[in-house]
Amino acid sequence: MQTVWRIVRLQHAASAFSGDGARRAKFGGRFNSHGTALVYTSDTAALALLEVRVHVVSFRGMRDRVFFEADIDDDIIEYLSETDLPADWRDLPASRSTQRIGDEWVASGRSAVLCVPSVVVPGHFNFLLNPSHPDYSRIVIRGPHAVNFDPRLI
Repeated sequence: MQTVWRIVRLQHAASAFSGDGARRAKFGGRFNSHGTALVYTSDTAALALLEVRVHVVSFRGMRDRVFFEADIDDDIIEYLSETDLPADWRDLPASRSTQRIGDEWVASGRSAVLCVPSVVVPGHFNFLLNPSHPDYSRIVIRGPHAVNFDPRLI
């Protein structure tokens, strides 16, 4: 069993696991192009926080956030290591080659969850959830819960 975390704006809590945010993103995400629905989660709450933080100017911009936990059965997870990824997988903006990997994975229906290395914190992992996969319903989601920042961060 793998537990993952996701942090979203409070206003998006109801759709946090729909994949619509990633699908609608103008340029897509690291592992999806515009139009491909994915749910990005992280292997720790701290990584989830940092994965969001890199997209806002300061922690003050994160005061309207909530977090979710989700439990995933190991048998619905596929794993990719750094050696499985193209040389440009860490590039900013995200490379088309990594977006293609995610798009093709979603289209293939091979698994409900794809584990990929984090760019933000080497040695940690993000778990991409495919909301259109039949096994997606096996993921147990808890939350939303308030994110209580240490005042020193804000």
